[in-house]
Amino acid sequence: MDKNRIIVFDTTLRDGEQSPGCSMNTEEKIKVALQLEKLGVDVIEAGFAAASPGDFDAVSRIAEQVKNSSICSLSRAVENDIKQSGLAVQRAAMHRIHTFIATSPIHMKYKLKMSEEEVIKRAVHAVEYAKTFVDDVEFSFEDAGRSEVSFMKEIMDAVISAGASTINLPDTVGYRLPSELGAMIKELSDYANDRAIISVHNHNDLGLATANTLSAVQNGARQIEVTINGLGERAGNSSLEEAVMAIKTRKDAFGELYTNINTPEIYPTSRLVATITGVEPQQNKAIVGKNAFAHESGIHQDGVLKHQETYEIMRPEDVGVFKDSTLILGKHSGRAAFRDKIQHLGFDKVSDEELNAAFERFKVLADKKKEVTDDDVRMLITDESLNQDKTYELVGLQISDCSNGIPMAAVSIKYKDQVMKDANIGDGTMDAIFKTIDRLTGYDGNLKDYKVLSVTEGKDALAKVTTRVSFDETSPEFVGHGLSIDTMLATAKAYLSAVNSYLSQKERLSKKTEHQI
Repeated sequence: MDKNRIIVFDTTLRDGEQSPGCSMNTEEKIKVALQLEKLGVDVIEAGFAAASPGDFDAVSRIAEQVKNSSICSLSRAVENDIKQSGLAVQRAAMHRIHTFIATSPIHMKYKLKMSEEEVIKRAVHAVEYAKTFVDDVEFSFEDAGRSEVSFMKEIMDAVISAGASTINLPDTVGYRLPSELGAMIKELSDYANDRAIISVHNHNDLGLATANTLSAVQNGARQIEVTINGLGERAGNSSLEEAVMAIKTRKDAFGELYTNINTPEIYPTSRLVATITGVEPQQNKAIVGKNAFAHESGIHQDGVLKHQETYEIMRPEDVGVFKDSTLILGKHSGRAAFRDKIQHLGFDKVSDEELNAAFERFKVLADKKKEVTDDDVRMLITDESLNQDKTYELVGLQISDCSNGIPMAAVSIKYKDQVMKDANIGDGTMDAIFKTIDRLTGYDGNLKDYKVLSVTEGKDALAKVTTRVSFDETSPEFVGHGLSIDTMLATAKAYLSAVNSYLSQKERLSKKTEHQI
């Protein structure tokens, strides 16, 4: 192995999805996985296969479609977890099982209720069993940040002898300072020598995840476990974009170290993940935030105009942030110009069906807006690709207040070539819309979250609405996406999109269960 290469292990689809409100359905996970492959991620942790039929389905389908990244599934040091992971990744061109057990005194005493000897025995058996499914096994010492180094050396010897080729040392609770973590990684990296790759997985509870990751790299770690936009449990994980760009930008500190990340795909990947999850990076988020390359101060503006490097240590285009191109789209633009635009924006795998549907929506939008921006086009394409499941399709919406001031919504929905119409009243306009859709579809949704985002600026800006809806006590929440200049129309589309996502997942999983039986 090239000792200067830093392996990028992305866990957006596993740890990132565990962020409250960030769950994705299978089709959405596949889209993210394919974009991560395009980004150049070395290992994609596609999920926790044993967690649910939905997780197993997502991991196995990603394994079938991704060719250039290794597909990994997480599992506890439990035989059934490992078996499900092995079965889920078996069709991948490259695959890995990632298994773990806690090694800190506090976890072993209170959570596992196991002795050190029992933990070592369980860890060794987990690695040996995982090796019966795959050649590439990663083993994690959960809560390594609070574990005793002497014990970690002991268990490291045992799991490496059992066949683990990557040893992950996570700061599970985000407790360590960069100097502390760096010293720990240095000692354990020297101890492992060439027997295994040392990996780090840092949480951001004290805002130090990326700093800890970079310190670990400087002290011998050769794999970093990161997420897009820093998503993850609690305060999140070290963000891929920050760690990768720090290594690329600060050659004086990192020397010959490098990653295989295709950095111009960073921003498109960030936007896709934000659109799917409905969780936007903070405006001043490093690398991918809305203000990351914005300059309002007159002094800064003057400096950048004179010489870019006065106030920018990276070029925006290095991470895929491009200014609107000179090719301006409007209502007179044709299909060729539209295709050229989406290719310029990095959408090179759009199907003819998606292109045609997006182009028709673009023409409608262009009639209402003087100028269609790159962000508008990007959102049209993304929205079209996210809403492929159209069991129900919104045909029309009319809202009004009755004479007594009670909001009412009349909705028309297409289902199997039949247009159904109904109307209902509600406590508010949105409530009336949702109740009408519930009655038309026969599915009673429970709205868990609702967000509206302006895609661009101005009174004629597109409204992007994201809903999160549950349909019964046992099912997960389903995300819906809606896009329109009319916010209420976008709301209706987003709610119906969540219904379609639920039906798509329900049908797929029922078929899978029947097949397994």
